[in-house]
Amino acid sequence: MNARTALAKWLGTLDPQRLTALLEERDLPLAAGYRRITTLRELAEHLLTDESVGQGLMAGTAGELELLASIGALALERHGPVAGGEVEDGPRYPWQQRKPVPPVEPADRWVPERDVLSWFEPGEKRQRAEHTLTRLRERALLLPAPKGQLAIPPLLHVRAAGFDGYGRRADRLLTTAYNAPEVKRIAANLFGEGAGRTRDEAQELITALLADPARVRALVADAPVRALELLDHLVPGPPLLRTCCFVGRYGSQYAGPDAKYVFREGGSGDDGTDWLAGRGLLIPSGLDLVELPYEVARALRDEGAAPSPRLEPEPFTATAPLPSGWEGEGGTAAAAAAWRAELVLRALAAQPVVIRKAGGIAVRDTRRLAKAAGADEAGTRLWLDLAVSAGLAAPRDDEPAPASRGRRNLKAPKPSARLLPSDRYDAWAAAPPAGKLLPLLAAWAVVPAVLSHWPDPDETPVALISPQDQDAVTLRTGVLRALAVLPDGHGLTGNARGYTELLSLAAWFQPALRGHLAADGAGELTGLDGVLDRLAATLTEAALLGVVAHGALTPAGRALCRLLEAGAAHHYPAVPGAGADPAARGSEGLGEDLALRPALAKAVTTLREELYAALPEPSDKARFQSDLTATVTGAPAPALADLLSAVGDIESEGHAVVWRITAVSVRRALDAGWSADELLDRLTAASERGTPLPQPLAYTIKDTARTHGQLKVVRSACCIRSDDTALIAEVAQSRGLAKLRLRRIAPTVLISTAPPEETLSALRAAGYAPTQEAETGTTLLDRAPTDRAPSLLPTLDQAHAGHAEQTGSVPASARLLAATLTSGG
Repeated sequence: MNARTALAKWLGTLDPQRLTALLEERDLPLAAGYRRITTLRELAEHLLTDESVGQGLMAGTAGELELLASIGALALERHGPVAGGEVEDGPRYPWQQRKPVPPVEPADRWVPERDVLSWFEPGEKRQRAEHTLTRLRERALLLPAPKGQLAIPPLLHVRAAGFDGYGRRADRLLTTAYNAPEVKRIAANLFGEGAGRTRDEAQELITALLADPARVRALVADAPVRALELLDHLVPGPPLLRTCCFVGRYGSQYAGPDAKYVFREGGSGDDGTDWLAGRGLLIPSGLDLVELPYEVARALRDEGAAPSPRLEPEPFTATAPLPSGWEGEGGTAAAAAAWRAELVLRALAAQPVVIRKAGGIAVRDTRRLAKAAGADEAGTRLWLDLAVSAGLAAPRDDEPAPASRGRRNLKAPKPSARLLPSDRYDAWAAAPPAGKLLPLLAAWAVVPAVLSHWPDPDETPVALISPQDQDAVTLRTGVLRALAVLPDGHGLTGNARGYTELLSLAAWFQPALRGHLAADGAGELTGLDGVLDRLAATLTEAALLGVVAHGALTPAGRALCRLLEAGAAHHYPAVPGAGADPAARGSEGLGEDLALRPALAKAVTTLREELYAALPEPSDKARFQSDLTATVTGAPAPALADLLSAVGDIESEGHAVVWRITAVSVRRALDAGWSADELLDRLTAASERGTPLPQPLAYTIKDTARTHGQLKVVRSACCIRSDDTALIAEVAQSRGLAKLRLRRIAPTVLISTAPPEETLSALRAAGYAPTQEAETGTTLLDRAPTDRAPSLLPTLDQAHAGHAEQTGSVPASARLLAATLTSGG
């Protein structure tokens, strides 16, 4: 039975839940593109493709990848090489090839399971190996085979060298990196002047030497100590080294796919690197980047020893003891995050912002929201981005402009879009802090962007740019999983060594990050492509959200890590947990989406309960003082926050929130329709331990109310009236009100040509405190309409963007596809 038939038969034994998990890991049905998968045989055929196997490999750990590579090496030893097995595109992503993998039948290349288990000592290590093999079978990375045999996908047979940490072959590297003079120079260093009259002859001499393990070992035996130290780091992999011993032949900044390199005049300053490069043992593969050829690593590895795949990560060394109460600091940060997000969304609800036609929000609008919310610009951008991802805010097109009466061919301008709170916002705003933070944390975990990292220093950061960094979730998941294995009572040190060690361990949990690792001049691993900057930004965001404190995961952080391990990121732009009832507890109110996915439901429930445990219940009492401040310890309840924000302005935040109450802020509350008696009664009821309000505060409210409303705006004819004739005369002569074209029609009455709302705004801007009056003489209160946009958060079963043009008959999610396949239809 061939591998495809055996795999299809095995797939038929899976229940819908297990099949769904496999399909989600392989990014199906999206990864199939426009090719429909309607049968288990078609699914088996897809799962054996290079792209699908590569997707599965990157979803595991480096330990699992190392074990599979070792099985591939054993198959190579037992059954011989497979044609076309060269690592075409280097050691970064060895499953992505320009040439397709040639046909290989895994059933012809079985490996005895007992031989693989013999690599591990009996006891705990062998049990871990058996568990890992079982897990690889469940993920279809070990294919169905007779009992006692192991079968791996074709890709692993052909590309085993790349997966085992080897670089590309020397002949390919030499051809790609050098012109003739550099190849002849290396040949001269190895064989003496005049060796190889042509480039081809010189390259044949070099590759013949490197292909002979004995000659390579003899050559390295005479290497300087510094060169041996570098080889110790490069031989096990990854085979990349940061160095400056080469420069581009066509310019120091050019490093395209056809770039050629020359030796730097005077060398790099490192004798070991220069010695290895001069003998072809290091060959440039990018700007300031060199690669150890496959033949060199192969010759220097201890091939006589049995493979020893490490199935658990290396322990951290860059750690420091955690201070007492560190978890409480994480809870405080989480409560502050929920409060700041609420302030930003309140400011957005009060005055929505326009979305630029080029995308994003204008900087001036972000600054206005930040000022209104008392937040900084970077934090405001973060909360807006998370709110949109969590479905708490959404864009909505404005009404189109009236058609022009001019020429018929003139097109009306396209209406602009505004960012508004969504129809889910009001329930969210009334929820406890834990309920507020849950959708924001769930969105942060899966959004494909490091939102606070702006890579181009010459550009101004803006909010609401489409997230398109596919490595962001990989980095975030790796970081959280790595921090989860820190020793108890210890956190990561916040220095360069700690960050580098964290990145290395994150790459163990997420092998796709290995492409961002290389050795530096000292032989230590370091990051490429600015990945350390993105890692630092990720940790900063995690600390801001209360996920990390003092370099360690908080209980909420561990729960968020489990949510990612349950596959939450597979569903983006849907966000598991964001649609749950923000006021519910436990497993209540999770919604139908999660009810159909037990693993995700359990992870969201755990995260919710950890947040409730970390965040104290909101306070409904405030401490009022004679200096006209109101202080709320912890997070204020929504009703209390509304009251204090109506009558005061936030002055400071932290472990407590402080409002400053002034005559201006009291007048604002009176303008909004509050009466002095109502304010005094509500504030007294909110006073801590029933303490009476301080006399200065009560006096400020009463005195402001006494002068409030001396001017009356009559709605019917837009008249301004007042019993104070001197005040009417003053208003009539005010130059700042000239645009109203005021006319005095009686000693106590003015009329305005502007509508009542515009007249009210102009009078208030000029420093007066008018109120609006109806024809009957009663005071009117015009409340701003609650403008909301429909939430754009999709369900977990709705199609991804890539399915936009597919027909309705194609399952839009892994769960629906699994249900179709298991039902036989």
